[in-house]
Amino acid sequence: MLRKGEAIRGYTGAALELNKGPQLETTCLEKTEGVTVSKDYGTGLLENQLCVEDFMKIQQVFESQDPRQTICMAREEFIQKMTDTVGWGTEEEFGELFDKVDVARDGFVDWDKLISFVLLSLYEREEQTKATVVPQWKDLEFLPGKHKDTIQKVVYLKNSSRYLTISKEGLLGIWGENLKLQESLPITSDATKLKHLWVTSLVSLENVNKIAVAFTSKEICFYDLLSKEEFPCQYKLQGLRGTPICMDYWHNPLDPKESILSFGDITGKVQAIVFTAAMISLFERPANACDDEEATMTIDWAGLLSGCHKCCHILQHTLHRGDWVRQVTYSASLDAFISSTTSSTNTVVLAWREKSRNLLKMTSFHIAQGIHAFDYHSRLNLIATAGIDNKVCLWNPYVLSKPVGVLWGHSASVIAVQFFAERKQLFSFSRDKILRLWDIQHQLSIQRIACSFPKSQDFRCLFQFDETHGRLFISFNNQLALLAMKNEASKRVKSHAKGVTCVLYNSLLKQVISSDVGSTVSFWMIETGQKIKQFSGCHGNAEISTMALDANESRLLTGSTDGTVKVWDFNGYCHHTLNAGQDGVVDISQILVLKKSILVVGWERYDIASWKWNGKAVTVFRPQNFNQFSIQSEEWKGGIHHQDDILCAAFLPPQTLATGSYDGEIVLWNSSTENAHHVLHPDYQRQLTSKLDPETQKLNTKRSCSAHCLAQQATLATQNFESDTEGNNAVMKLCFLEARKNNTVTGGANLVSCGASGYVRFWDTFKKELLAEFLAHAGVGSIIMSTDKQNQYLATGDPDGWLKIWNIEDYCTNSTENKITQSPPLLRSFQPHEDRISSLQMCEPGGHLIIISSSADCSICVTGLCNAPSLIFGQAGHWDIESYFSLPKRDSSLIENKSQEESMKINSLFSKKESCSTEDSLLAEKNKDISTHMVRSSEEINFSQEYKKRNIYKKKTHKPCHREIIQKSAGIFRSLSLRMLNELPEVKQPEFLLNPDKYFKEEPEEDEPQIPELPLLSETLKAVFDEKNLFPKGILDHERQDKQLCQETSGEVKIKRNKKQL
Repeated sequence: MLRKGEAIRGYTGAALELNKGPQLETTCLEKTEGVTVSKDYGTGLLENQLCVEDFMKIQQVFESQDPRQTICMAREEFIQKMTDTVGWGTEEEFGELFDKVDVARDGFVDWDKLISFVLLSLYEREEQTKATVVPQWKDLEFLPGKHKDTIQKVVYLKNSSRYLTISKEGLLGIWGENLKLQESLPITSDATKLKHLWVTSLVSLENVNKIAVAFTSKEICFYDLLSKEEFPCQYKLQGLRGTPICMDYWHNPLDPKESILSFGDITGKVQAIVFTAAMISLFERPANACDDEEATMTIDWAGLLSGCHKCCHILQHTLHRGDWVRQVTYSASLDAFISSTTSSTNTVVLAWREKSRNLLKMTSFHIAQGIHAFDYHSRLNLIATAGIDNKVCLWNPYVLSKPVGVLWGHSASVIAVQFFAERKQLFSFSRDKILRLWDIQHQLSIQRIACSFPKSQDFRCLFQFDETHGRLFISFNNQLALLAMKNEASKRVKSHAKGVTCVLYNSLLKQVISSDVGSTVSFWMIETGQKIKQFSGCHGNAEISTMALDANESRLLTGSTDGTVKVWDFNGYCHHTLNAGQDGVVDISQILVLKKSILVVGWERYDIASWKWNGKAVTVFRPQNFNQFSIQSEEWKGGIHHQDDILCAAFLPPQTLATGSYDGEIVLWNSSTENAHHVLHPDYQRQLTSKLDPETQKLNTKRSCSAHCLAQQATLATQNFESDTEGNNAVMKLCFLEARKNNTVTGGANLVSCGASGYVRFWDTFKKELLAEFLAHAGVGSIIMSTDKQNQYLATGDPDGWLKIWNIEDYCTNSTENKITQSPPLLRSFQPHEDRISSLQMCEPGGHLIIISSSADCSICVTGLCNAPSLIFGQAGHWDIESYFSLPKRDSSLIENKSQEESMKINSLFSKKESCSTEDSLLAEKNKDISTHMVRSSEEINFSQEYKKRNIYKKKTHKPCHREIIQKSAGIFRSLSLRMLNELPEVKQPEFLLNPDKYFKEEPEEDEPQIPELPLLSETLKAVFDEKNLFPKGILDHERQDKQLCQETSGEVKIKRNKKQL
């Protein structure tokens, strides 16, 4: 464990941080109710002006030659020694510092007390800085959707990282984490029924993977998100007395079986269903229900009130007395239901639960003119209300008479409020479309935003802030607007003005081609890093999501979210436009150029007329029909075999095609016949019998009996397997290992897949089985990958900007009975980017293997396999690729087999270097101007001749170094670095270990009275015991005497202090 002194010594940026006050943005702070804030609070204090060197000097004063002895100083001694040691500061300032540290008034301080006070003050300053930081916002963006009526709710699904929107007409929109519309589904298959009812609200039941939707027909329907069918309604709660217009759901994170669904209706009732076995079943199956488990189960509200369902019970109150309940929520910290109306009486009602009985105890706030909405902050214990009288009020739930704070500033009625919990700030939005951000502690308006919102006077607004991703959603009727927070300002070099989406390498021209979300394509020289040309507005304002080169590398194909694929030459002339999206909003994920066709994957086809889901398909374009500028897609003969979005594809000559989808399925096709013949999944494999090609049929007839048994087991597993709608197995990238041509005889993997949950999987497409899987990146979500032409190395990148390079040359080269879970040797792990890695390419210019990575942080990095720094396209100075990546050169002689003992020594040496390496090494002085723009890895390790030895005996799991762990930390402690402890010198054995007989002689045994065994607790416990019978009487008497003595002592101390003051 690190001592506090070592922690402050490792705090490399403490000199700067301690000498700076809170960093306020250039925003005019508005005064509210006479409250003012000092912008330079705390900067003049002595403890905030001390730097790291000062603390190191002070620590030496407190150090003793005997480590068991603690040096303490009285006030006069502390002032004298600190003045002499630090060399600056007055005696009065050091005296004030002593008084602050000596909180207990002991009259002395030691090093632990001093450093604890400093760390605590830094933490408090960090919290204050967070509260006063003003976020910067990107331009307002309207998301393209298919809603035709008012959007009623926006919900974020944490399990699958998706957003749900629902509109009044019953259309459910499913959005990816990148806020691209993936699907639009009707909430019910009965199209005629939708014309006679409206959807009023939606909530997500995260712990049971369901959603609940309220209708104007006085019904609440529960839909299962894990079902593989269209969109089944599992439960239908009917017979409600009033139409529910607002809902809220809460579940206990420690006990998922405990959850509460609360809702309010137009009659003023607040009702709640308390589930006690949610993970098993929400409701009990009625006796008269049909045997079909997939059929909708109808639940009568009167039956719930009567208590016939043992797995749930009802709580309700009617204190709002006929007023429409506009909002309701359950707070676990208060154990109360909070609801509001627009009435001036009983505006906000808190219904406190009494657990002994199923009753509610009500208290209420009366707010003049009523409110539109409210929000509760559990840590601050405050309720914020959006007043119709233009005021935002802050209430303590236990104080009913008046608010604890009033925020003035809006000139129109406030229609929405929501806390920014992490920063202890509050958003408010008014009818005149003004957004304000408030500092709660000082009750100040620190930001005012007036965006170009729609000018319609009559609109219904929905306000939802996703704090995790820094996204603020504001809906205006059927339009959904996004206001996203900007990332913290960075000084790193940018290759593009906007986030980079794709990167390619043209080996013919030795150029790197990159695209971004702003529809710009740039060309770079790999040898020098120089930009040679740029095409702007290739697809208008639409994002370029993917790119591809043709077989001759003379044409560039770009795919965009506008549903088109364009074919370009390198002079910027567009030869063809392929209409892949059929003039719809699509998300093209990959373009695959084959010998006789161009395949485009990654969008949905939804038949709005029949309200039926048709699955996902492959779109094909045949070059022999390229006789026009605009080309329409042709029919893929193999039909539809994916049930979810196709995210990627890969091709293995001569005719094997693989496509991967969001639900984790990999479909194998024959590209010549366009027929699918097998489906691979981490949990099952199955054969497709429709439209099989003759070669596949011959292969199937030659299968052994054991293979047939495995197929039957896989079929059974498929039947019992629930669809992965959460995306835990989503396939983001597929790569065929073309260099492994002999694995048909020896067995082994020839296909690699990666995606969600950070896993990489190796498949044998000939035997149709999963050979290996390992966790490459833990807890980061979806990852991408790339491999070199010889299939010796694999590069993986994650959403946090980390890049890992693995040695897969000898990994899964033979077939095994059991699935391999051990990871291949890890060569390198570092973070070249600050944001999500969007694309990876491995290439060999001049015989040196390099990795090109692009990221959403607008940069494109080039790095070597081993000890080579990262270069960024767009930096001020050009580079010479030969000089930077001269070691190591691609040579098989580097692979040597050494003894295990020698390799383990090397492995331990590297592990020490990795764990403590936090400083960046500089390049030679002649390259000094270029090195300032380079991103150095967290492992400054010279692999040269030893990196191959390390790979052979690499441990199963990669243990991140300290820098990898604290890389994301922000705020005042972001410069804190942890160093390895110095090795202790060899300690001489004490005398009692050298001569044990002298100290540990056996004494003659004496007869000791036997202690009677105490009876068991179960034998003596007759009733519920309290504290008095839980502990022996002697312990309780001793505790009572200690409390008496403590009270008497504190009384005497107070009397002495009063006498001194007098």
